Amino acid sequence: MNNPTIAFIGAGNMATALISGLIADGTRPQTLIATDPDGERLQALAERTGIRTEQDNAAAVAQADVLVMAVKPQVLEAVARDLAEAVQAHRPLVLSIAAGVQSDTLERWLGGQVALVRSMPNTPAMLQVGATGLYATADVNAEQRDQAETIMRAVGLTIWVEDEGLMDAVTALSGSGPAYLFLVIEAMESAAIELGLPADTARLLTLQTALGAARMAMESHEDPATLRQRVTSPGGTTEQALEQLEKDGLRDLFRRALAAARDRSRELSRQLDTTQD
Repeated sequence: MNNPTIAFIGAGNMATALISGLIADGTRPQTLIATDPDGERLQALAERTGIRTEQDNAAAVAQADVLVMAVKPQVLEAVARDLAEAVQAHRPLVLSIAAGVQSDTLERWLGGQVALVRSMPNTPAMLQVGATGLYATADVNAEQRDQAETIMRAVGLTIWVEDEGLMDAVTALSGSGPAYLFLVIEAMESAAIELGLPADTARLLTLQTALGAARMAMESHEDPATLRQRVTSPGGTTEQALEQLEKDGLRDLFRRALAAARDRSRELSRQLDTTQD
């Protein structure tokens, strides 16, 4: 299917980023449909991008080859149950970007036997530099996997996991990860100010250093450990700083932080699945 019709239920920030990314990649706006209870936001999105809109979610589903569930996890159950009849009648691929909602839970809300891909994007997707984990249920065929990957690749890198349990680890790493790095940037900037640098200088140097290091890691064929060793001269300043970070338990701190995030992701999934049919 070369030009599938993609319907977005919800037109918030992530849906808007996906729509913009798809259009930038060459998707015709006429093949994209969006619904949202905020009529003004929906109209503004349509005027800016040229996509089609629908006031009724079921009407959008009836036209869709791919259905992107882009509503908040807390309201997903109500929206999904309301769409179950339309989904069962038209059988689109369902792509969920709702954090923490397991595939079997969403599939049950949609009436069962649904081709479903669960995704975990992160906030840099809004700048088309996101990282997204994807998991497909057994009912998803190869073409549908390609469709889901194409949609999410419009906002950055995509990685498939074959065990849905690993989506909690994806959430802990890339889903929550930008906040960890913002904290590191914040800490480095604050420390530089304490060393006497002006605040604007500390910020610019910290941000450019973070950007440069990330680009080097992305574009290099060597692993981060090798890159770290190459910029660490024996007896030099970098070695002294790294020894202090190791002494203070940086690695163990990150291990415990990610494990805590993973465990919280599992807990939230259980809380969202509060009903059984």
